[in-house]
Amino acid sequence: MAAPETTSRPSTRSRASTTAPGWRPAPGAAEVEQRFPPRPVQNIWPVTAQTRTQLLQWLLAPPFASADPAGHRHQRRGVLRMLDWLESLPGHTWQERWIASGAQDTRQWRQLPARWLTASNRLSPGNRRPDSGLSGGLLLLICADVIRPSTAWLLAPSGLRDLTAEIARTRDHSGFGTLRRLCAAEKSSPLTRDISLRRIAIIMASKGGPVTDITAGDCLELTRLTRDFRPSLSTGMYFYQLLHTMKVFPAQAPPTVRMFTTQGQLSAEQLIARYDLACRPVRDLLVDYLREQQLVVDHATLRAMANTLGNLFWRDLERHHPGIGSLHLTAEMASGWKQRILTRATRSRTPDGDVIQVQVPRAAAGALFTVRAFYLDIIQWAIDDPSRWAGWAAPCPIREGEVPHAKELSHRKARMDQRTRERLPVLPVLVCAVNDERQAAAARLAAAQAAAPGETFAAAGQTLRRSVMSSGSVRIWADDPGSGQRRDLTLEEHRGFWAWAVVEVLRHTGIRIEELSELSHHSLIQYRLPGTGELIPLLQIAPSKTDTERLLVVGPELADVLSAIICRIRTDDGAVPLVVSRDDNEHLWNPPMPLLFQRHLRAEDRPITAQAVRQLLDLTVLRTGLTDITGQPLRFAPHDFRRLFITDAILHGMPPHIAQLVTGHRDINTTMGYKAVYPQEVVNGHRAFISRRRALRPSEEYRIPTDEEWAEFVGHFERRKVALGDCGRSYSTPCIHEHSCLRCPLLRPDPAQRARLLEIRDNLTDRITEADRERWLGEAEGLKISLAGANIKLAQMDSQTTRRSAAVGLGIPIFGETAGRTASPDDQPIT
Repeated sequence: MAAPETTSRPSTRSRASTTAPGWRPAPGAAEVEQRFPPRPVQNIWPVTAQTRTQLLQWLLAPPFASADPAGHRHQRRGVLRMLDWLESLPGHTWQERWIASGAQDTRQWRQLPARWLTASNRLSPGNRRPDSGLSGGLLLLICADVIRPSTAWLLAPSGLRDLTAEIARTRDHSGFGTLRRLCAAEKSSPLTRDISLRRIAIIMASKGGPVTDITAGDCLELTRLTRDFRPSLSTGMYFYQLLHTMKVFPAQAPPTVRMFTTQGQLSAEQLIARYDLACRPVRDLLVDYLREQQLVVDHATLRAMANTLGNLFWRDLERHHPGIGSLHLTAEMASGWKQRILTRATRSRTPDGDVIQVQVPRAAAGALFTVRAFYLDIIQWAIDDPSRWAGWAAPCPIREGEVPHAKELSHRKARMDQRTRERLPVLPVLVCAVNDERQAAAARLAAAQAAAPGETFAAAGQTLRRSVMSSGSVRIWADDPGSGQRRDLTLEEHRGFWAWAVVEVLRHTGIRIEELSELSHHSLIQYRLPGTGELIPLLQIAPSKTDTERLLVVGPELADVLSAIICRIRTDDGAVPLVVSRDDNEHLWNPPMPLLFQRHLRAEDRPITAQAVRQLLDLTVLRTGLTDITGQPLRFAPHDFRRLFITDAILHGMPPHIAQLVTGHRDINTTMGYKAVYPQEVVNGHRAFISRRRALRPSEEYRIPTDEEWAEFVGHFERRKVALGDCGRSYSTPCIHEHSCLRCPLLRPDPAQRARLLEIRDNLTDRITEADRERWLGEAEGLKISLAGANIKLAQMDSQTTRRSAAVGLGIPIFGETAGRTASPDDQPIT
């Protein structure tokens, strides 16, 4: 086959790549701008076409005229000077004269009218400030909508510092009043409020009209100009969220500003165009191949395939073999590419201190697998459609043995099993740590809110001083008197609660991270048992990786967590807010849903993303101090809880096929691959060992027990009842504490015996006092051990009583109020 024709790389780039570094406009933003375009810039409208006399009569009267006589005189002088200067310029309207002056092309715009006023003898002799009053006069003309400067000029330092206040006073007092009330209700910081109102005033000054005339396109245009002309300024779009909350935009406008900055799905052409390939036929081939694959894979996988084929494979070949145009690679080309893909260059320092570049191996099994599948797919498709694919069929440069698929799976299984073995024993420590941190953070925040600024308070074993803030802050800050460190107690309480919620939900359900982020109020449904009529709460897991729906029984501990989450996110009217979330796999926006994992931020209810969940887990592990065998922090990934859930469930007797249904696996081998404590070979080996041991033992040991032996066995359980509860000692084992039950961890205390235990504790306290007085040190030491055991048993009794008496409010929505549903008796719940 002849080599296809190649084309040279284009030398120009799109405008998007020349703006602020790292920023690329999202397809959603372009669609919004098309549906809601920015208002066009005009040169003529009724006010700007009025005569000088009409303007003066209007501008020097309320609401524009200042109530202060001195201010009114200063204002009148500035307006007259600006009108005198503008009348000397060509144009039919005041806007045309302003544009012709060139003032909005420079920051030193006051020098232009000042020089003209001086040259035309319009100023009194000896006037040393020819630019006096010009800023006030121009500001009045802008607020009266006589002149509309460009948005870029208004973003630059122009001396119009009172633009927001004057626009609000003269043009739309009620609109800005509503915006300020929204900012106060959202408890936004003064800096954020002032920046947002300033940008709304800039849009009104450049496009005219009141607040309600602003469009979504105007907001997007302002943000883009801010990035282009003032990259040092904050590009936050809180002002858009204020306008959306105020219902300025129509219902079809995007409900979240993240739709403007988050990139959506890219077409196959856009995915390949990012790599600027020289050979157009191969570029078209890759585009067609991705079009075929996008029907069976999600968009994240499609992007990864495009990166492998377009960047790591073909772009690398073009860089090392200019002019290449065929998929038929020579042995030299193939071996060179595989060597480059299997290693990467890195810098290393020699013992002498010299820096050298060395090649280190890297994991490239995925890239090799993708390229091999690409070649094999084309060969297969060439049989079905020779006219399209046969011309590109070529021998695959990667042999089957070169893709270490089985070895990679084996290594991955070993790594995951090791992670599970390291984390399963310390899971109770993590659970206790996140619960303690949640309660401590809440106690510190409550104590700080009750304290006055500068006042010292104590909470959760710490003494802090509430910070004295120079400017208003919506968050509660406190200073550590010892170290002087300032702490954000609001953020600490937020992280403490959601870290606890994440850990509890993941460990009780074993769901995936994407399923966690999609849990909503509608996920709570109920099932009525046909026989007894008892209602069982269920958690409905939305289809995710395997596109299958499943139900989980909500236990008491999980019910406590879900109830706490719902109580936290509910609004004053009892409803769970609707949140717009993004599907990270498909790169699409989901419809508004009452998600459980959400937070309120800057007038917007936002979902807690998967990245935020990972950061919460990392911060939590750092606080606990848990480390692995190398001494590094024992990091918990969200998927680790899924493996721990499966391992613990099967270890405690859950059949593997039930565990498969609970976790939503298609293949039971996948479920067994997650289980790490007892692999199949260990079970088989243990059974074989038992068989061999039985063969060596006397047969008399394997017989039916006598009545006396059975009575002795049953009597053991009858003798487990003691004064303070039940003894958990195993059969035929001696009491290691010589029946000192207070010291024994196997005692399960009975809450009904709390009074007896209090009496014993008081008696121990008196005996310790007597022993200390008589200097019976050995006796006192033993009594103190018993006293510590008594306090532990009292805490266990109180914990049991609290859990038995506490009511759990799940807030399960009924069918008539939400989109949730009630399972029918035919639907069998998963237990």
